[in-house]
Amino acid sequence: MKPKKKIRIGDLLVQNKVITYDQLMIALAEQKKSGRKLGSALIELNFINETNLLNFLSRQLQIPFIDITQYKRDDEVSATLPENLARRFRVLLLENNEHDALIAMADPTDLTGLDELTRILKKRIRQAVVRESDLLAVIDQCYRNTEEISTLAGQLDEELSDHDFDFNSLISSNEIAEAPVVKLLQSIFEDAALMNASDIHIEPDDKVLRIRQRIDGVLTEQVLNEVKIASALVVRLKLMSGLNISEKRLPQDGRFNIRVKGKNLDIRLSTLPVIHGESIVMRLLDHSQVLLSLDKLGLPDDLLACFRAHIKNPHGLILVTGPTGSGKTTTLYSALSEINTPDTKIITAEDPIEYNIPRINQSQVNDKIGLTFTSILRSALRQDPDIILIGEMRDTETAEIAIRASITGHLVFSTLHTNSAIETATRLLDMGVEGYILASALQVIIAQRLVRRICQHCIADTEIDKAHQTWLDNSFSSINHTEISFKQGAGCQQCTNTGYKGRIGVYELLEMNHEILDALRRNDPAGFILAAKNTSGFKPFTESALDFVRQGITSLDEVIRITGT
Repeated sequence: MKPKKKIRIGDLLVQNKVITYDQLMIALAEQKKSGRKLGSALIELNFINETNLLNFLSRQLQIPFIDITQYKRDDEVSATLPENLARRFRVLLLENNEHDALIAMADPTDLTGLDELTRILKKRIRQAVVRESDLLAVIDQCYRNTEEISTLAGQLDEELSDHDFDFNSLISSNEIAEAPVVKLLQSIFEDAALMNASDIHIEPDDKVLRIRQRIDGVLTEQVLNEVKIASALVVRLKLMSGLNISEKRLPQDGRFNIRVKGKNLDIRLSTLPVIHGESIVMRLLDHSQVLLSLDKLGLPDDLLACFRAHIKNPHGLILVTGPTGSGKTTTLYSALSEINTPDTKIITAEDPIEYNIPRINQSQVNDKIGLTFTSILRSALRQDPDIILIGEMRDTETAEIAIRASITGHLVFSTLHTNSAIETATRLLDMGVEGYILASALQVIIAQRLVRRICQHCIADTEIDKAHQTWLDNSFSSINHTEISFKQGAGCQQCTNTGYKGRIGVYELLEMNHEILDALRRNDPAGFILAAKNTSGFKPFTESALDFVRQGITSLDEVIRITGT
C-alpha cells in the first residue's frame, strides 16, 4: 500500500475560498499557542462552523459525512477496538468486515491515527467523518463499564473463595488501589457517572447480587452471580465513609467524596440490614454541575413571573414541595442565586449541602453532635440574616421557628415532602402548626415533579389503548383524546433503548389569597382545599403534564407515573 500524502487542510480551505489567508495565519498562531488541531482553532475563532468544515472535508476526501447519533451501529463490534485507541484518536469502529473496516473519525486527516488503526485491525480502512462532540458522547455510551464490572466481580469472587481471605487486608494493604474490590467500586462509580445516575443501589439476594442505578428517575439493573462479593463491597464502602465495619445489625449513614470521569461527586451512603446481608444505597451529588438559573428550570412564564415576584419580598414563607429526587433543592438554589446580592445576608441549614454558593453562609446538619435544623435555625436568627433556607421542615418545632422567623422580618424558604401544593398547608396543620400563624406567614407554595423527556432520536407516533383512554376520560372529561397526537420513544442507542432521554419539571403553584388564608385561620383543611382548587389560575400537575404530552415532550405513561393514578 503506497503511503498516503499528508493533507494540508488550511491550504485547501484557502484555495477553495472557505477562509481567507489572514484567517489561516491567525488560526495557525492560535494552534501554536493552544496545541489544538487547526480545525478546532478555526471553529473556536468562528472562521468556520463545524458542519461546514466537515462537509468540506467530506467532499475533498470523498468520504461520507454521517450523523453518528442516528447511525445504527453494533456496540459489540465497536467495543472490539480498544477504548484507549478510540479516545486517543477520536474514532469509533462502525463496521468490521472480513476485508475492510468502517471507522468514524472526528479528524479524517489524522494520518498517524489512520496508520495505527490499519496496523491494529490488519485490513483496509474506510473512513467516515463525524462531529467530534457527537462522537465523544457515543464513545461514552459504547464503552460502558458493565462488562468490566462483571469481570472484576468474577475476579473478586475468586479471591474470596480462599478461606484464608482476611477482610482486614482491605484496611492494611499497601496496594489497596490494586485490590479487586477497589477496582470494582471504581468501575461501578465510573459507569454511574457516565450514565448521570442519581443513585446506586447494591442489594444482596439469595443467589445473586443486584447493582441498580437510578437514571432519569427510573432504576436500571445489572445482576451479578457473585453474591459473595457483597460483604467485601460493604466493608470497603463503610471504610470510605468512616463507618463501623463490625456493626452489621444496625443501619448506618455516612458520606465521602470522590472524583470520577472529571466529576466531583459527594456520595451519601446508607446501609440497611436485610435478610441476606446489608443493602447499600448511595446518593450521588455532582458538585461540578453548573447551577441552573430560574429561566432554565422549565417553569411556565406565568408561574415564573409569580415566583420571581415572591422571592423578592422582604419577608414571608415560601415552600417548595415534592417527593425525594423531584428537583426541590435545584429550584431553591436557583432562587437563592437570583437574590444573592452584596446587600443581602443569606443563611442556610442543609442536609446535605448540594451546591457551594459564594457569599451564602451554608451550614451542614449533623444530628450526631446535636446540630439539627432547629439548633442551626435558632443560631441563624442571631446572625442578622435577611433570608433563611431550611433544607426540610421535619418536625413541628422547626416549622414553628421558621414560620415565626418569616413573620418577624425574614424571607424563609423551605421544603416539605408532600404530593401536591394543596396538601402542603394541610400537612403543616396536621403537624400541629396553628392555622392563624401559618396564614400570617405563607405566601406561595410550589409543588413539582420531574417527567422523562421522549428521546428525540427515536420519537414516533403511537396509539393509546383502552386503559389509557379510560384514564383520560376520567381525569379530563372535557378533553377529546382523538385530537391529541401521542408520541413515544421507540428505543435507540442514544437512550439505551429506554425511549427517554433527560427530564423536565412539571410544576404546580398555589398563591395565597383571601379565601385560602381565611380557611387557614379557621384551621379548616376542607375549606382550604376547596378555596385552593377554586383559585383563579391554579393548574394541577396533571393538566400541566398533559400539556407536555400535547407538545410531544413526554408520553402519557409518564403523566400517569408521576401522578400516581
